[in-house]
Amino acid sequence: MTGPSFFWCGETVPFRPGETIAAALTAARILHLGTDANGQPARYFCGIGACQACAVLVDGTIREACLTPARSGSEVRPVTPASAGGNDAG
Repeated sequence: MTGPSFFWCGETVPFRPGETIAAALTAARILHLGTDANGQPARYFCGIGACQACAVLVDGTIREACLTPARSGSEVRPVTPASAGGNDAG
């Protein structure tokens, strides 16, 4: 593979310069971005950062995928209750 790419849960995701993480994930047909606070599938929704439904961890920091430019070599993964400061034990 040539060109820039980042990693989504260990999977290589290519992107075009200037694309957001959400755009690159969508182009790669990765539509499920984890699970929201209600236990429902999280996904790319508004595209302007208002709903924060597309929140992901980018190199360990919570970011909105729709607003965050893709960066080559970044590790991107779903937000979990533990990474969001929640309690996994319930």
